[in-house]
Amino acid sequence: MEKKMTDFSKILDKAKELEQKMKDSQEKIKKIRAEGISGSNSVKVVLDGEGEMCKIEISKEILKEEKGIVEDLILAAHNNAKSQLKTKTNEEITKATGGFGIPGFKWPL
Repeated sequence: MEKKMTDFSKILDKAKELEQKMKDSQEKIKKIRAEGISGSNSVKVVLDGEGEMCKIEISKEILKEEKGIVEDLILAAHNNAKSQLKTKTNEEITKATGGFGIPGFKWPL
């Protein structure tokens, strides 16, 4: 019975350690920036770690294009940034958990 308590105690310690690493990871994720570009750098979108757009740059040249083209380029740049953000977030989670995946756990993106 004593051994089972020790094993359970070790499991709890590991869980607490993992919880702290995840909290630290969440703070690091908030500081991540992901830049998406489209149209040969005509449109740039920057997202923060929570997926909020914090910056958009549109070249003067591209503003001469049709409205629909500009809208498509903004969408493409945003999707590019979102994809990069997802990759960076997954890398941070892997670092925090040491590759120990948590089934069913998804970050809010």
